[in-house]
Amino acid sequence: MLEIRWHGRGGQGVWSASILLATAAIRTGKYAQSFPEFGPERTGAPVQAYNRIDDKPIVIHSNIYEPDIVIVIDPTLLENAKAILSGIEPGGHLLVNTPESPDQIRKKLEVPEGVRVWTVDATTIALEEMGRAITNTPMLGALLKAVPVVPLDAIKTVVRERWPGEVGEKNIRAIERALKEVKSG
Repeated sequence: MLEIRWHGRGGQGVWSASILLATAAIRTGKYAQSFPEFGPERTGAPVQAYNRIDDKPIVIHSNIYEPDIVIVIDPTLLENAKAILSGIEPGGHLLVNTPESPDQIRKKLEVPEGVRVWTVDATTIALEEMGRAITNTPMLGALLKAVPVVPLDAIKTVVRERWPGEVGEKNIRAIERALKEVKSG
């Protein structure tokens, strides 16, 4: 089973990205969960969302404490490295929205050996492709490069369903661009 923890702020689409990923996984014959963790937070407050994806039914319904993948869509959250890295083990992946290199992030956060670090400037991609600094869909593109958990076409389909017309196409361009521009280290 693949477990993913998303970190962002209220209003940035962390849960939306998680839902898109789960929907795409289900459409390709997998089992998936998507759930948020937030309370009375308002726009801008730190929030988390989670995914579980597997080829067989998922019977666990708790939070994710040892994620295989951690995705940070808001780089201001990196100041709390302990929360970001909580539970990630060697063999895991850390994906960060930042113009910094994977090596810079590895050193800054003191990422454990064996955890692969991926970085992409999703903010610039979002601004240039969508005209807004909403980085959730570019980070889906980065995820598909790091761990191709679902086919790109499945993500494109659910994005077009969620945002028909030009908004969806802008998001797809951002996804495709992030998939090409993400770096690993």
